[in-house]
Amino acid sequence: MSRSSRRSVRGAAARELRVGSYARLDRGRPLRVGVPEIVLGEGKSAEHLGGILRALQARGLGAVVSRPTPAQRALARSKDFRGLRLRELAGGRLLRLPGDLGADYRRGVVAVVTAGTSDVGTAEEARALLAELGLRVVRAYDVGVAGLHRLLRAVETLERRRPELYLVFAGREGALPTVVAGLVRAPVIGVPTSVGYGRGGRGEAALAAMLQSCAPIAVVNIDAAVPAALFAAQHFAERRTSRPRRRSPSGTRDSRRG
Repeated sequence: MSRSSRRSVRGAAARELRVGSYARLDRGRPLRVGVPEIVLGEGKSAEHLGGILRALQARGLGAVVSRPTPAQRALARSKDFRGLRLRELAGGRLLRLPGDLGADYRRGVVAVVTAGTSDVGTAEEARALLAELGLRVVRAYDVGVAGLHRLLRAVETLERRRPELYLVFAGREGALPTVVAGLVRAPVIGVPTSVGYGRGGRGEAALAAMLQSCAPIAVVNIDAAVPAALFAAQHFAERRTSRPRRRSPSGTRDSRRG
């Protein structure tokens, strides 16, 4: 490990935020790798999630919670979470605590594409996270390979916006990312969704097909919208200066929002 890497690791340890005996928040992650730590709601008690969010809020920091449970979403609207001012994003698939997420990104465009309407919920999870990070997102939904005329029109429109990355969501046979990768100039990230019938359904066939793509694509796990969005965001990450950039009252950046 190089000297600069050792300094980075020591600095990250110094920025660790402990919450009780149950959480160690990685505040150094944005500086180290260019993306913030996302708080996974799944599996956490309301007490633990509330403690984590209050600890961040007390330090003027924001957060994004992925996969909040129905009980957590209900509590977010209740008096027990009063003062946290949590917002639901992507139809409740994400929760947003207002405040700085600790990372800066240069201007850029990401395209989010879905094969079918059934994939839109998962795609919106990625789109909402990218928007909270201040990146511009262009969309084309329900343009799967069952009607290639729809896809060709959508690609023509998207390419005029010059996206630097494509996130392509598909269930069933998972063919769309491969087709898109054969048409566009930018790298494609395939996201298999848990949509489909019977054997190979629920994303298994889509994942296998994307892994066997003859066009060069990257592939994330089934329904892994958040990892896909963070992978895309790393492409635009900038080293943070000493002063955070201007933000809107909700904690998001004004000037780079698409």
